[in-house]
Amino acid sequence: MASDKAARVGILFALLAAVLFGASTPFAKLLLGSVSPWMMAGLLYLGAGIGLSLIHFLRRVLGLPSVEAPLRRSDLPWLALVIGTGGIVGPLLLMFGLARTAASGASLLLNLEGLATMTIAWVIFREHVDRRLLLGAVAIVSGALLLSWQGEASFNWGAFLIAGACLCWGIDNNLTRKLSSSDPVEIAMIKDFVAGIVNTGIALVHVRALPHLGTVAAVSFVGLLGYGVSLVFFVLGLRDLGTARTGAYFSIAPFVGATLSIFLLHDQLSWRLFVAGALMATGLWFHVSEQHEHEHIHEPLEHEHKHVHDEHHQHEHSADDPPGEPHSHAHRHEPLTHTHVHYPDLHHRH
Repeated sequence: MASDKAARVGILFALLAAVLFGASTPFAKLLLGSVSPWMMAGLLYLGAGIGLSLIHFLRRVLGLPSVEAPLRRSDLPWLALVIGTGGIVGPLLLMFGLARTAASGASLLLNLEGLATMTIAWVIFREHVDRRLLLGAVAIVSGALLLSWQGEASFNWGAFLIAGACLCWGIDNNLTRKLSSSDPVEIAMIKDFVAGIVNTGIALVHVRALPHLGTVAAVSFVGLLGYGVSLVFFVLGLRDLGTARTGAYFSIAPFVGATLSIFLLHDQLSWRLFVAGALMATGLWFHVSEQHEHEHIHEPLEHEHKHVHDEHHQHEHSADDPPGEPHSHAHRHEPLTHTHVHYPDLHHRH
């Protein structure tokens, strides 16, 4: 069915987002020796914003048709909250946490982002979460606590800063879902560009000088892939999977980062890292093996997003609506009752 295909595409986007973001952590750690944490946070997002702006500009210059819905004025308050939590506070906490934590351990701790995302989606936004997702969450948080523990009555404060960054991104991910029907490149471009300007400006007040041009270019490239393209894929995943499940698939990011850290930075492969990784892998397996199918009712709905005319999109067109498929225009969904495997995507938020 069309919804099953959309789910598979959403899973692919979520996994691509995870790989790119996970790989950015050890590379950011590698570059922290020559860049302050504050400057690093700014340049990562600024590089992503500039890179996506160039892609957006070239798309218009080449006359490539846009099949995505644009951001509307009503989206701006949500976008501002997304930028504040996920684009400014989150990366700052991560960079200061990375400065105090081994990159391999920090990479695995980033699994807490998926846990925070799922918890907020379940408790605050009432998204459906089943037993398998909850069991996975228990395994993931157990691994994160094991990584954080430094001995008797002592925790690694760097780990707490990284956990704070994950909480910020969990809030960010749930708020971004409110925007996921719009153009993902436009969302990521604005978020990254504004966050980059703010963080880089604050960093310049303190250090009063930019790093070497080669370092700026390297950090910017890491930001473009890990914080720009990754965010575009994440938004596309949100559209088809919902927040909790996209966060669950995104949980492979720390394993990508931890593996690269061992090879790039020669981090020690300790028993603690191995056991924590096993716990988190178990949690991820619970997440990705979950399926959800039952008879459900689609209430009347009006919205705008990219779509094809599948069983969920049987509507009339006006003369002003764009031709061809996929395309984007405002449309109305009539009531519909049926049964199939589905996730909490744009049309299954019950």
